[in-house]
Amino acid sequence: MPRFAANLSMMFTERPFLDRFAAAAAAGFDAVEFLFPYDFAPEDIGDRLRGNGLTQALFNLPPGDWDAGERGFAARPECFAQVQDGVRAALPYAAATGVKRLHLMAGIAERRDPLAVAAFRKSVAWVAEELGRYGIDTVIEPINPRDVPGYFLNDFTFARDLIAELNHPNLKLQFDIYHCQIVHGDVTMRLREMMPIIGHVQTASVPSRNEPGSGELNDPFLFDELDRLGYRGFVGCEYRPRGGTEDGLGWFALHARPRGARP
Repeated sequence: MPRFAANLSMMFTERPFLDRFAAAAAAGFDAVEFLFPYDFAPEDIGDRLRGNGLTQALFNLPPGDWDAGERGFAARPECFAQVQDGVRAALPYAAATGVKRLHLMAGIAERRDPLAVAAFRKSVAWVAEELGRYGIDTVIEPINPRDVPGYFLNDFTFARDLIAELNHPNLKLQFDIYHCQIVHGDVTMRLREMMPIIGHVQTASVPSRNEPGSGELNDPFLFDELDRLGYRGFVGCEYRPRGGTEDGLGWFALHARPRGARP
């Protein structure tokens, strides 16, 4: 059975952010992820993790002004300094949480622009090398253009090829099942092909991005397939509950290993 991580930016939002850690633990999760921790002190987040016996699976490097539409800097040629500053800002949170993988967001840029491609390649290589000094993986995630129009990294094949080209041991693919189905389809075959480079998996139903099992995909089959492929990482639950978070956790009770069980 997969190791599920509750995404606290989308789940348990009935509560203030710092109270969501306890709610996730009470619901049976032993790991969490979220988009960004930067509105809170690193020690406060670390305390909530330890106090609830939770593992931090993932969070994102700083994206810029999220409310203004910024979605990272890595593919923006003029923003390499912001990429570097973002890593420096994230490291205290990595130390406080013990997280082992950080997501580098590409930003809004034209993927056919050679300057954007070169900027992304440079940023990814630098971040992977820098985070490698701390034993942290860098993950890059293709995102579908329906949810984030204009996002540079919108193709799983492009991400796969870049990871192979750069050949950094701590550079991995963040494979979001929801985004893959929208961009390409054929999720199972892509999981099988890309499993050697996958560092993190996320899930949500398609097309509504609600609880797994409520859309067009056979989510139980995909969870079993992850086991068959030998995936031992986390599966981030990056979905929007249709109602109250706890009311929609029937799928989790069916597919999750008991809290505290060994992988």
